[in-house]
Amino acid sequence: MRQVDRRAVVEVTGPDGTVALPALWLRERSQAPDQLDQITGQRLFDPHRLPADLALVDARLDDAALVVAFSDGHHEALAVEVLLASLAPGDGCPPSRPWRSDLGRPPLHDWSAVDTDAGLRAALHDLIAYGVVIVVGAPTEPGTVLEVADRLGYVRETNFGRLFDVRTVPGSNDLAYRAVALGPHIDNPYREPVPGIQLLHCLVNETTGGWSTLVDALAVTGQLAVDDPEALRLLRTVPVTFRFRDAETELVTQRAVVAVDDVGAITGLHYSPRLDLLPLRPEAELVAYQRARRRLAELLVDPAFELRFALEPGQVLVFANDRVLHGRTGFDPQEGSRHLQGCYIDHDAPRSRYRVLTRERAGSEA
Repeated sequence: MRQVDRRAVVEVTGPDGTVALPALWLRERSQAPDQLDQITGQRLFDPHRLPADLALVDARLDDAALVVAFSDGHHEALAVEVLLASLAPGDGCPPSRPWRSDLGRPPLHDWSAVDTDAGLRAALHDLIAYGVVIVVGAPTEPGTVLEVADRLGYVRETNFGRLFDVRTVPGSNDLAYRAVALGPHIDNPYREPVPGIQLLHCLVNETTGGWSTLVDALAVTGQLAVDDPEALRLLRTVPVTFRFRDAETELVTQRAVVAVDDVGAITGLHYSPRLDLLPLRPEAELVAYQRARRRLAELLVDPAFELRFALEPGQVLVFANDRVLHGRTGFDPQEGSRHLQGCYIDHDAPRSRYRVLTRERAGSEA
């Protein structure tokens, strides 16, 4: 702490240098019982109404607390541990780890282990980091995929139902229910929001075809950023239309192919060549855009990025639908039965459960 223009300044020095903690930032993190509900962690005051020129009147360290007084008259002892936790980078989940074909196969986790807290935390860690895991040893009873989903999060129901069957159905409302090959894509790019995580449980696979394919959008867009930055810029900024319709549903949205978060970091792709429509732009702009999406399409089928494997009965493929693009090779339905069941969950619950399990583990080790 030091004084600047007769005002107290609190500074924290770490590996990346020294950072000042502004009065507004400290005041908002009040931990006093009359300022913060001790059960919910929700504020009992409105920080939006604090004066913009709020200042620190005094600040000093006392054991494990920072004793502070503010110009609005509030004063308290802030736990240093809580303040330092607020400075920690990230959101408490493992960072994404882009991968290519040399990953070999998605991380495997046994269903019996996922039924324990330690096993679930390990599976969630890999799902968040790699965007994909395979749960092995699951029962091949219909509906089991919902049990797996309930362990990871909360099932998200769509017009395809709470659970959907992936098998050959002549005249079906989606090509996923035919025997044709499917290139890399995400599901439901026309939906708002796009389903975050997909589960596919293999019940029966008696065919020699129908192999699953996966490709990591983070690895592919990373390569595109090196090969053709302008192509990546166009795919990040030009919105295209995605549409789905059948007798009972019509869903339409516009979004860019490359998905980014609120700070501009790439999170995945909105990619499905069966469902998108180019916007009407001057021809020169469309030619440039076409070259960009053609280059992306080439990378998505490059063997250097693709995992290819046969999903076996009792295995549940769990993947970030908006990051890990999936597809399959064609198969002959006359050769035998191929039946998968699937469902969707959103990203927030698995991340929440990972944080809670991490917190509980840290508490038990303390």
